[in-house]
Amino acid sequence: MENTDLNQTGEMAAMLFCFPHLQGSCPRTLRLSVIRVAMYAFMLTTILMTVCGNLLVIISISHFRQLHSPTNVIILSLAMVDCSLGCIIMPFSMVRSVEGCWYLGKHFCKVHSSLDMMISSTSIMHLCLVSVDRYWAICQPLQYRTKVTTFKVILCIGIIWLFSFIFSFGVVFSEAVSAGLDSLVHPCVGSCALICNKQWGVTASLVTFFIPAAIMISLYFKILHVARKHARVMNDRLAKVTCHELKNQTSEQRERKAAKTLAIVMGVFLLCWLPFFITTVMDPFINFMTPVNVFDSLVWFGYFNSTCNPVIYAFFYPHFRKAFKIVLAKTLGFKTTSNILVT
Repeated sequence: MENTDLNQTGEMAAMLFCFPHLQGSCPRTLRLSVIRVAMYAFMLTTILMTVCGNLLVIISISHFRQLHSPTNVIILSLAMVDCSLGCIIMPFSMVRSVEGCWYLGKHFCKVHSSLDMMISSTSIMHLCLVSVDRYWAICQPLQYRTKVTTFKVILCIGIIWLFSFIFSFGVVFSEAVSAGLDSLVHPCVGSCALICNKQWGVTASLVTFFIPAAIMISLYFKILHVARKHARVMNDRLAKVTCHELKNQTSEQRERKAAKTLAIVMGVFLLCWLPFFITTVMDPFINFMTPVNVFDSLVWFGYFNSTCNPVIYAFFYPHFRKAFKIVLAKTLGFKTTSNILVT
C-alpha cells in the first residue's frame, strides 16, 4: 500500500495542471518542446494564410467596380466570414489545442463555442449559396439576370447570418446539446469542449453540414451535366466553320476544365469538413471515446477549408488574379501599368 501511494504521489507531482491551485483542474497536455513549437508554427501559418488570403479577396472586390456582381457579393461575404474565423476563433483554438487548456473562463468558452459554430456554419452555407448562384447562371442563363439580383443576394446572406447566429448561440447557451450527459461526461476546470448528446449531435450536423452538402453535391452534378451539354451544342454550331479535330479539342477542354473545377470545389470541401461531422455524429454513440487530439485535428481540418476558399473561389478566375496583382503591387510599393481592371 505504501509503494502504491508513493507511486501515485509521484505521478501527481509529475503531472502539470491547467490551474494547479484549483481542485478538479484539467491536466495540461504534455508535449515535447519541439512538437509544441512545430504546432504553433503550423497553426500560426494557417491563421496568417486564412486572414491574408481572405483580406486580399475583400480588398479586391471592394476596390474594383468591375467585380461588383451578385456572385462576387457572395464571395465577398464568404471572405469576410473566413477572415473572421482566422481573427476571432482560430487564435484561441490554437492555444487550446497546443496547451490542452482553456484559460479564459467558462462564460467566454460558451461565447467562443457559439461563435465557432456560427462562423463555421455560415461559411458552409455561403458555399451552398455559391452553388445555387452558379446553378442559376449555368442552368437558367436567360432568367439569371432578372431573378438573381444584388438585393436578393444580400437578403439571402442576411438570412444565413441571422439563422446561424440564432441557431448557434441558442444551442450552446441553452445547454440543450449536453442534456442527459451528466453520468457520462465529467468536465474538469480548464476544459472548453462542446459535447453533444445523440439527438443534437445528429441534428446540428444535419443543419450545419449534411443538408447544405447534399444541396451542393446535387447542384454541382447538375451543373456539370448542363455544362457538358452546352459544350456539345456549341461545338455542333462550330462544326460548320471549323474542322472536326478542332471541335473535339474544344469540347474536351471545356469538359475537362468544368470537371476539374467542380472536383476541386467538392473535393476540398468534403475533405475538410466530412471527417469532423462524421465524428461529431458517431462520438455520442460510442460513449465519447474519440481522443481529444483526434477531435482537435479534425476541427483544424475544417478550419483549413476557410484557408482554401480564397484559392478555390478567387484565384481560379483570371480577373481576380489580375486584381490581386494590382493590389499586391500597390501594397508593396511597386508601380503598376494600370489601375483599371479589364474583364
